[in-house]
Amino acid sequence: MSTITLSEVVTTKQDSISVPYRVVLFLICFISTALGGTVSTLMSVYLPVVVRDLQGNLPADEVNAISGYINAVFIFGWAFGGFTWGVISDKMGRKIALLMAISCYGIFTILTGQMPTWWGVVGCRFMSGFGVGGVLVTSITLVSEVWPAKSKAVVIGILSIAFPVGIFSAGVINYVVSSWREGFLVGAIPLFLALLGAWLLTESQSWLDYRADASNKTNPYNKLLSPNHRRELIVGSLTFGTMLIGLWAIFSWLPTWVQSLITTHDAAKERGLSMMCLGMGGLTGGFFSGWLVNLLKPRRSMLLCFAVCTGLSFVLFKTNSTFGPAVYAEIAVLALFFGASQGVLSAYIPQLFSTGIRATATGFCFNIGRIFTATAVLFVGVLVSTLGGYSNALFIFSLIFLVGLLVVLFVHEKPATNQNAK
Repeated sequence: MSTITLSEVVTTKQDSISVPYRVVLFLICFISTALGGTVSTLMSVYLPVVVRDLQGNLPADEVNAISGYINAVFIFGWAFGGFTWGVISDKMGRKIALLMAISCYGIFTILTGQMPTWWGVVGCRFMSGFGVGGVLVTSITLVSEVWPAKSKAVVIGILSIAFPVGIFSAGVINYVVSSWREGFLVGAIPLFLALLGAWLLTESQSWLDYRADASNKTNPYNKLLSPNHRRELIVGSLTFGTMLIGLWAIFSWLPTWVQSLITTHDAAKERGLSMMCLGMGGLTGGFFSGWLVNLLKPRRSMLLCFAVCTGLSFVLFKTNSTFGPAVYAEIAVLALFFGASQGVLSAYIPQLFSTGIRATATGFCFNIGRIFTATAVLFVGVLVSTLGGYSNALFIFSLIFLVGLLVVLFVHEKPATNQNAK
């Protein structure tokens, strides 16, 4: 008598889901992730104006410190949300976790624009980051559990470029909306999206089956923290964390750096166009990252990304004393490899771990990296005066790419036979 495996049952259920429903699910996940990218970088493009409006004409040191707190607290919230919403998703379901996370960052984005004090903005930015971190975890989880295996990788790859789309959108908003308070009304869109999702989405059948099985009581963190996986955990955390530290330090402070190069006028257009270059470069790099991995394999792809990011950071921050058109091109190329690195990391880090702990370990590596990233972003602002300006501060922090390069250089890829180990 023939037997039916669990994977065959799951595949049959996934294939039975209608194509229109999958399209609706993908659009909601894509748009909510893209809006997360918008919310993440919207404060960066408005930051000089926000601090001036809330604090007046403060000394440069105080302005830098406040700016650092606002940027860093968002990423702390993001990291905390990445941990927390994964637990909520496992306990309460993928659908409700996704919709609650979308609502969370939508509400607090709107409230950010209503705050009369900078500490109110800081609190709202923490909660906005908390929601964005949850959306990035739950959207990927829900799509991966619903989509058929034969097209899952392609769809998740396309979903990964949603965040750069949002970064580009932040530049567009800054370009056309001069008031930062009006710009943060964009939070109304994810609220509408959450309401739409409550009506159109259904719970993941895989999660329902999992919760119905009383034998699923093991804690993957027990296995994750065992000596057998300690080395992989360190490698995964360092590779993702070092890229994020450099990426977010540059993303968060680039508009302010652009403003520091232009002393003759308020560089709102230049700041907006710079962020648009970041977004478009990241979008393009993420889209083609899958082909890069197929061509060079994950390890060599990461070596290329870290090496180029190190070199371009030097060119961008150490050879430009005034603002010119070449800055846009340099930003775009740097962002191209930023974007590629995110797609490559999605292939590189999961392969370090066996199937039984792969999702847990990947989430751990991603969010531990964000905690260190938030600290780094904070200290860029603190060290601007000490290091002699934004160019020096950003270049010093971009040297973290060298650490990632060395980690990847001395790490060998696991053979394919280990990938499905339990």
